[in-house]
Order: sequence, then C-alpha cells, then structure tokens
Amino acid sequence: MDETDDFINEELTRPIAIVYRDDHYIAVFKPAGLIIHRSKLTLPHEPVLMQAVRDQIGQFVYPMHRLDRPTAGIVLFGLNSESAGKLGQLFIDRKIDKYYQALVRGHVDFQFTIDRPLREKFGEDWEKGSTQDNPEQAATTHFTCIEDYVVPWPLGDFSSSRYSLLEIKPITGRWHQIRRHLNHIAKPVIGDHRHGDHRHNQMMHERTGVYRMLLSAVRVDFRHPYTQEMVTISTGRGSGFDYVVQMLRTLTVNA
Repeated sequence: MDETDDFINEELTRPIAIVYRDDHYIAVFKPAGLIIHRSKLTLPHEPVLMQAVRDQIGQFVYPMHRLDRPTAGIVLFGLNSESAGKLGQLFIDRKIDKYYQALVRGHVDFQFTIDRPLREKFGEDWEKGSTQDNPEQAATTHFTCIEDYVVPWPLGDFSSSRYSLLEIKPITGRWHQIRRHLNHIAKPVIGDHRHGDHRHNQMMHERTGVYRMLLSAVRVDFRHPYTQEMVTISTGRGSGFDYVVQMLRTLTVNA
C-alpha cells in the first residue's frame, strides 16, 4: 500500500497534484496532514500547501477556502488578486457547490440533512480551538449514503463493526462543520481524533495501517467568473482512503 499521496507526516515526498488549471485558477489535491497556510502554531520546518504550490508553479497563489489539516482533497487558488476576488464572491454568495466523501461509524439513512447551528471560531479562537463565547451560526449539511458495510471486527460487546461511506454537501462553511454534525448524531468520521470515536479510530489503524482521517473533498462545481461556463473539478479520495474502502467491501462480501 502506497499512502504517500494522501497523507504526510513531516515532509512532502512528491509534488502537489494539480487537478485543474486555467489562466485564472488552479486546483490541487491537498494531502491529509498538510496545513494550507502558515499560522502562529505552524512549526518553522513544517511544509505548507500555499508555499508548496507557489514554489511548484513559480507564481504567487491566493487560497480561496479552508480545508482542515486532517482533511484531504481539492483546494482552489486564484492566480491573481482580481480572479481571487471574483471567485471569492461566489463563495460568499454560496454559488460554489463542494462535495466530500467520508467513512463514518455505523449505518445511516439513505439521505438526510442536519440543520444545526454551530459556534464558529474567530481570530485567535481559530488557533486555540475555543468557541465558548462566540454566537451560534446557522449550519446545514446534506448527506447521501453511497455504501454501507458490516465487517467481522469485534469491538466491545459487538461481534462485528458497521460503517457507511457518505457523499456530503455542506451548504454553509462553519468550522469543522461536517465533523461536528456527524458527531452530533453519533456517526463520527473514522480517523477524526478531535470529534471522533477513539476505539474505532484505533481499530481502523491497527487493521488497515491507515492513520489519516477518512474525509476527502472530492468535487467542486461553479460557474467560471470569466467564461460563464460551468466547471466541475473532481478528484479521488486518496490511496489510503481507497485502500480502506476496498478492504471493507471485500470483508462485507465475504462476511
């Protein structure tokens, strides 16, 4: 199993994968574990996606949205301040659709929506993880179950373990929104060490060797600000995520 393309620990071992590029924008696949831009908590030697992309293409880039450090997948950059401003307005107007896939604990309904306000993080709170004194803001996420699994992995009082592979469309963009919404209904993302289930995280790592959080941004749809054509940018989940899914499929079929 080669997991170097969707998870990093201390250094980048290969170029960042470019999944889309035109005269105005570039989209790349961010490996899990890689932070987008520097902050007060970033170590001096730590690789940063924005810098890696800039150095790779020899051009300054403008990050258009956030993606949590443990989440892999598509990150969009503007190639100049004007194009960044135009795409940024689409994000503000909620005219960009983002889709994720996640592996979660347990089985779920085929389709469901969570509409639950969340406390956002602002300023220094973004670094500290505190939301205690911040007001709640509207947060809505749509979920569709792609597959579900039952595997012969005993845990606690149960002789088997259940998981579901979800497609996720967040309508709003709050801090850790997908992860917090799923944790709220007791279906946490596997590998989520902040909001997840430690027992299932540990078992998944022991049985598959995959440590990363199994949440990936796999598709972005928007109308191009310059051409007015619809653009769909898509990518895979990452090799580690794919490896886990294939193992669960095999064990479910053979169970």
